[in-house]
Amino acid sequence: MVNKLRIGLLGRIVIAIITGVAVGLVAPEFVARLCATFNVIFGQFLGFLIPLIIVGFVSPAISDLGLRAGRMLVFTVVLAYAATLFAGFVSYFTGAWLFPSMLSHESAATSLAESAASVAPYFTISIPAIMPVMTALVFAFLVGLGAACVKGSAVRRGLSEFRDIVALTINKVVIPLLPVYIFGIFLNMTVEGQVGVILATFAKIIAVIFVLHVLILLFQFCVAACFNGKSPLRMLWTMMPAYFTALGTQSSAATIPVTLRQSVRMGVSEDVAGFTVPLCATIHMSGSTLKIVACALALMIMQGLPYDVGAFAQFIAMLGVTIIAAPGIPGGAIMASLGLLSTVLGFTDAQNAMMIALYIAMDSFGTACNVTGDGALSVIVDRFYGKKHDAGATN
Repeated sequence: MVNKLRIGLLGRIVIAIITGVAVGLVAPEFVARLCATFNVIFGQFLGFLIPLIIVGFVSPAISDLGLRAGRMLVFTVVLAYAATLFAGFVSYFTGAWLFPSMLSHESAATSLAESAASVAPYFTISIPAIMPVMTALVFAFLVGLGAACVKGSAVRRGLSEFRDIVALTINKVVIPLLPVYIFGIFLNMTVEGQVGVILATFAKIIAVIFVLHVLILLFQFCVAACFNGKSPLRMLWTMMPAYFTALGTQSSAATIPVTLRQSVRMGVSEDVAGFTVPLCATIHMSGSTLKIVACALALMIMQGLPYDVGAFAQFIAMLGVTIIAAPGIPGGAIMASLGLLSTVLGFTDAQNAMMIALYIAMDSFGTACNVTGDGALSVIVDRFYGKKHDAGATN
C-alpha cells in the first residue's frame, strides 16, 4: 500500500502563495470576493482566539515555573529572557539600519491594509474577543502565579486541560486553514497588482534574517566560551546535530533529546543539562524573536509607518514573555504574538497574514537558532551550578 504524500505546513504555505498569485492573474471578481469574505471571517476568528492562546499557554508555563522555584531556575530564566531580549534588539537596530535602503519606499503605496479592503467581501461576521490582549496577559500571570502559590492541583489540571483545548483548536482548525487564508491574501494582492513588490521584499528579509541568526549563535557561543575556556567554534560545531534536527522537526520540544546529548558532549554536567535544556526549549526564544521583530519592522518600513524604538522596546519586552511555552507546532510563536502585533504595533489582519507567511517561511531556522543557543546557555549555567563548581566551592 502506497503511503500518502504528506506536505508540511511550509510546503502548503508555498503552494498557497504560488496558486494565489496564479489564480489572481485570471480570477473573476466573484472569486476574489469569496476569498475576501473567508479572510474577513477567519481574521475575526483569529482575533477571538488570540487572548485564549495567551491565557492557555502562558498561565500553565508560569505555574510550572513557580513550582520549580530555586536559584538555578531563576538564573536560567533570567539568562534565557536576557538572550531573547538581546536578539530582539539586535534585530531591530540591524533592520532599522539596513531595511530603509533595501526596501523600496515606493511600496508605501502598497499598503496591505488597503489591499485587504480593496476587494469587498460579500458579508462580514463580528467575533469580538472575550478580553483585550493586555488583559489576557495580566490575567495569565495572575492565574499562573496564583496556581503556583496555592499549589492547587485542580487549578493546574484545569489550566493544562485548557491548554490542550487551545492547542487542539490551533492544530485542527487554524493550521489547516492558514494556507487558505494566505491564498486569499495573495490572490487579492495579485488582483490589485501589488504581489511583485511583496515577493521581492520577502526574499530580502529572509536573507537578512538568515545572516542575523548565524551571527547571534556565534555571539552566544563566544560568551559561553568566556565561562568554560573552550573554543566557541568547536562548541558550536558540537551542537550542529541539534541544529539540523531542529531544521527538520521545526520543534524545540522534539529536538530536546539531541540538544541534551550534544550539550553533555560539550562538557555540561548531566544534571545541569537535564534541567536547562527542557526548560530553555520553552523559554529561550532568541531565533523566534529575531524573526518576528525583523519581519514586523520590514513591513512597517515598507509601508512608510513609524517604527520608533520605544514602541519596539515595549513589543520586544512583552514578546519575550508572551511566546514562552508556545505550542509545539510549526508557527506557534507567531500565533502567540499576533495580539502584540495588533495592540502594540497596530497591525491589521492583512499585515498579520503577511507576518504569518514570512515567519513560517523561516520557521525551521528560528527553531534551530533557539535550540542551538540552548547549548550555549547550558554552558553558562553549568559554570555556576555544575558539579565541578560545587566541588570547588566545597574545597
